[in-house]
Amino acid sequence: MYKRTLALLLVSLMILTMAFTGCSKPQTETAAPAEEIIKVGWMGSLTGDQAVWGQCELDTVKMLFEEINAKGGLLGKKLEVIGYDTKGDPQEAVNVAKRLTGQDKVVAILGPNASGNAIPIAPVLEQAKVPDIATVATNPKVTVLDGKVKPYNFRVCFIDPYQGAVAAGYAYDVLGFKKAAILYDVADDYSQGLTQFFEEFFVSKGGTVVAKEAFKFGDVDFRPQLSKIKEANPEVLFLPIFFKEAALIANQARELGITIPLMGGDGLPSEQLFTMAKDAVQGTYIVNHVDYDDPEVQDLKSRYRTKYNKELELNGYLVHDAVVVLVDAIERAGSADSVKITEALETTKVKGVTGQINISKETHNPEGKDAAIVKIEGDKYVFQQKYSAK
Repeated sequence: MYKRTLALLLVSLMILTMAFTGCSKPQTETAAPAEEIIKVGWMGSLTGDQAVWGQCELDTVKMLFEEINAKGGLLGKKLEVIGYDTKGDPQEAVNVAKRLTGQDKVVAILGPNASGNAIPIAPVLEQAKVPDIATVATNPKVTVLDGKVKPYNFRVCFIDPYQGAVAAGYAYDVLGFKKAAILYDVADDYSQGLTQFFEEFFVSKGGTVVAKEAFKFGDVDFRPQLSKIKEANPEVLFLPIFFKEAALIANQARELGITIPLMGGDGLPSEQLFTMAKDAVQGTYIVNHVDYDDPEVQDLKSRYRTKYNKELELNGYLVHDAVVVLVDAIERAGSADSVKITEALETTKVKGVTGQINISKETHNPEGKDAAIVKIEGDKYVFQQKYSAK
């Protein structure tokens, strides 16, 4: 009885083995071999307040990779993007960086757009020897800390000292404002940095910061701070923050009778700003990375609109240039090796839709990029002029 049972079991196992073998297919029939793919990581917010920016970034990368692959790919290989949601959280950004470099074995990472998420991933990049190209992360600490460049951190945007100086200089020299107020997020690296550099440059010009009020991320009632600002009687209110809080502040400021112009950095531009506070933000001046009416950006805008049936956000322009920078580095390196790509990134000189990108080996920043001053008029960001801080 025992031998009969054992024989039946062996026959059953043979039948099952043959069945599974007959159902399996070669890997080449379902996907390209691993050696024919260049894996590139992306990280950013796909949930939370900044999800509109993150989704735009990821969609733009997917579109660009599809276009590149349709033309034969890169080094004879196909580009593949692997994207993860950081949820806007620094620790989650670290977790994502570990997953991309350790599990997915990407050759480079694009994003994140937020300084608070870009700063803490440096040790992960260094351990894995994988470069990251941040998009709209403008805090100096993203690429340089204590005077030393972070070897695997790069970016395609100008930095907060420059952005803050541009805003302060334009407010004082061009608009003629001598008294400014600032309302900022005390818990955000981006907001703190921009506040510091605006204040320093504005005061050095001869201006006075008559009120400086703070809030914490998650706050929705800004009336106490705005009341103090109103009493100080400034000529302009600088908002070094993101569009959601800016929209709430603008609405509440107008309700309190504050009619002075608002000014902000690259955290303000979004279609969501119009949805939330179109009337309240009229006349707002913004330091931006791109002129939306520039003839050189129209083709990208059109391709994105055609594919996704929505307008391209600011992040789309910056991640486009991050892709341009990465592709250029891979081509010049002649390799998809992450260390060789990193070495090539340090000598980048390419033209992007946001301007000329010349990466400095000492800072890993695109030195000398002009800022575009835009003004909200109706439902558009109307270009005013290119402006450099002096």
